[in-house]
This record gives sequence, structure tokens and C-alpha cells, in this order.
Amino acid sequence: MRLTWPNCLNVRDLGGLPTGDGRRIAAGALIRSDNLSRLTDAGVAAVREASVSRIIDVRTPPECDGDPSPFATDPLCRNMPLYHPDDPYDPTLSLEQTYMAMLDLHPALFAAAVGAIADAPAGAVVVHCHAGKDRSGNVIALALSVAGVPAQSVAADYAVLDDRMRDHFTEQLALIDDPDERSQLAESFTARPETMLAVIQHLEDQYGGTEAYLRHGGLSDNQLSTLRARLVA
Repeated sequence: MRLTWPNCLNVRDLGGLPTGDGRRIAAGALIRSDNLSRLTDAGVAAVREASVSRIIDVRTPPECDGDPSPFATDPLCRNMPLYHPDDPYDPTLSLEQTYMAMLDLHPALFAAAVGAIADAPAGAVVVHCHAGKDRSGNVIALALSVAGVPAQSVAADYAVLDDRMRDHFTEQLALIDDPDERSQLAESFTARPETMLAVIQHLEDQYGGTEAYLRHGGLSDNQLSTLRARLVA
């Protein structure tokens, strides 16, 4: 369900997504978003009206300092970056390979972000990065998988981009003159279901599944149970 938080470009409530046992993700439980620094005063008010109890900002500290969230000093906001500035980066990797490398390198950071959803006070939890697609998309995918949403549905949700975000990506690409750089950036802007399906399969092959991966990162069985109870209607 798309939400109107002026001027965010890619924000929606994940309530209604089906689980494998015939239930659904609860409305008002988990929200994914792009950068909250885009919010107008009306947007900030809309967040407040959504009964948000925790905001998980997975951007790096330099990103947060350079483009601060209007909630940066609010106790409900937690900055939980998913990688370190000195992490290795290989521009030749595909998007799914980049996701896999990030997950393999920092299971503790991803487990902590998912744990922050489970441990939040009653209310909606917002997970956001810059575009609401990559870093937040992986955290959301992990949480939905724990809640029992089938891989195909998790991947379909990952692939949803608001038209405003697609327009924003198009505008960014138009600023790049070098064709190789533009092609590389265009690939990073994609959101294909098969990308997330490959990531979920990687977690199955390498760790025995999403829950096993998160346990490997330090998430407790109690947090896994709490997360399921929190998210599933």
C-alpha cells in the first residue's frame, strides 16, 4: 500500500503481503521508504500520524551527516549502517552479487537491523536508506522471509518502485556523460525480482536459509519469534 509522505518518492506499508500459511503481514507494522530527509513539514506530520515507533536509518554516518533526517535527534530514530566505508567494493559485480557480498561480510549488522524491528515498541517500524531499494530492501526481505512471506512474494515486493522514484533515477542518469559510468549506474538502479530471488537462494545455499543466516549474525530465537508475532496479522 503506497503511502503519501511528501516529498518521499518510494514509501509504502507492507501490510497485506501473504504468508505461506494463508495469513498476511499486518497493516501498520512495517514500512519501507526512501530517504526521509526529503520530507516536507507535511511529510514529517504524516510520519507522526502513522504511529511510527521506530525509524531504522541504514545509511552510513557520512550520508546521515551530509543529508540529515528530520528525525535524526528523535529517540525513535536509530542509525544502523550495513557496511563500513573501508569495505571492499568491486564495480564489476552484478547487483545481486553486490547484495550477497554485503550480506556475507556483515551478518551481525543485518541481524542487528532486523532485531531492531523485532525489539521496537508497539507501532509501525520504518526502514529506510537513500532510495528505499537496496540496503533497506535487503533488511525488509530478511524480515518478510522470517515472517513466512514466500520468496516469490518477497521478490515481487522488492521489485516495486514508485513511478516518482523511477523518474528520479532517469534524471540522475541524464546527468552522467560517460557511457560506461551511465550503464553501470543504470544497472544499480534496477529492481528485478530475479535479483532478490538470487539473494534468497544464496542464503539458503550458504547458511541454510534466512533464519539460519540471522542466527549466524546473532539474532536470538526469541527475537525471531517476536518478529513473526509482530509482523503477521
